[in-house]
Amino acid sequence: MTREYLVVYEKTADNWSAFSPDIPGCGSLGDTLEDTRINMREAMEIYLSETAKAAEPIPAATASIVNIDEFDPEHEIKQYFVEWLAVQLPQSVAPTTEMQAA
Repeated sequence: MTREYLVVYEKTADNWSAFSPDIPGCGSLGDTLEDTRINMREAMEIYLSETAKAAEPIPAATASIVNIDEFDPEHEIKQYFVEWLAVQLPQSVAPTTEMQAA
């Protein structure tokens, strides 16, 4: 089972970074956008797997918009890419009403 989470990619002078508003503290870096996408998917899947192993709830995919001013109020980063990134949910997660609605 997969779920799509909103992911924000930021281009800096040296690399790309990524984060998902629905999964605080989970982020990734890469030399290219595609590297960062691959790394972010892996980071998110590890995060979700460890969350399930700890018997904690899997974060819902609720973010639908991104307010750049919240994390870049001075608009220092000039290039962003935002997408819905499909990640594999841990198999130990039983489908719930919340998950079916996502």
